[in-house]
Amino acid sequence: MKTGKLAGWKFGMAGLIILLFFASCGGGDHGIQTDTPTSGRIKVGIDDSYRLLLDTEIYTFETFYKNSKIDTVYGSEADIIDLFMKDSLPLIIASRKLTVDEEKYLNSRQFIPKTTLIAFDGVVFIVNPGNPDTNLFYDKILGIFKGEVKTWKEIRPKSKLGDIKVVFDNYKSGNPRYFREKFNLSKLPSNCFAVNSNAEVISFVEKNLNAIGVISVNWISDKEDTVSNNFLKRVKVAGISTPGNNEPGASFYRPYQAYIAQGDYPFTRNVYCINRQTYRGLAYGLSSFIAGEKGQLIVLRSGMVPAAMPVRIVEIKH
Repeated sequence: MKTGKLAGWKFGMAGLIILLFFASCGGGDHGIQTDTPTSGRIKVGIDDSYRLLLDTEIYTFETFYKNSKIDTVYGSEADIIDLFMKDSLPLIIASRKLTVDEEKYLNSRQFIPKTTLIAFDGVVFIVNPGNPDTNLFYDKILGIFKGEVKTWKEIRPKSKLGDIKVVFDNYKSGNPRYFREKFNLSKLPSNCFAVNSNAEVISFVEKNLNAIGVISVNWISDKEDTVSNNFLKRVKVAGISTPGNNEPGASFYRPYQAYIAQGDYPFTRNVYCINRQTYRGLAYGLSSFIAGEKGQLIVLRSGMVPAAMPVRIVEIKH
């Protein structure tokens, strides 16, 4: 009789240990999982650079899957990654992967983040409609970020626009980080400023002749989006030469999809969905949708280059 009680006690303890083990796995995924790949409710953190794209992606996803609800948290790249690391967001969209240290930290807490490449983006330079200098040499842009080129006269000797002002959406966004890393800078020069959003960058450039704004291509490229069309009427998009080409007859490339896809436009970057859910939930479903055929068609329409489908380039001969 005692032996039976002991066996029962051991069986009960084993069951409790197994229960506790599964409850502890997954860190922020405690409790009952109430979402599936096509239903439930989650929060998604989105770099403000991709607001227009993700507004459309999420609207379309929720239209197909009526039982899903995606709450969006728009912010700077640094802020949404910070929330992701603190368990507040199961999915983020950003223009960089997690660092090795960030992945190690998540792994130590039984999270294995899944990173999905969804698009190739162009980092765009916009100028005031009254600025005649709409073609910029790559090396001049490098000089601006190194603090060596400070006035418009150094771009064009006859210019009367004075000092160059470079304006970003946010100091913690992916845009200033992109140029710090690309040009190996410890900090940006004193003529770089930040406002609060990509929309404010466009407004600032519209009101300041000497400004250069830095935004993502999806803010000014979706011809079917009224917001994008409105912004494009208020600023000009600068053409950029290839590195080292400073000749008078140089070709200048604007961030059109063909030039991004072929590598002619020199300022491009990847865009990722990063999912930390430990099960196949709504974060997995939304990531798969964006990387799938319907989601990639939306990327194509946004002005970015889809990561999972080919871009057809047609040469027009006159």
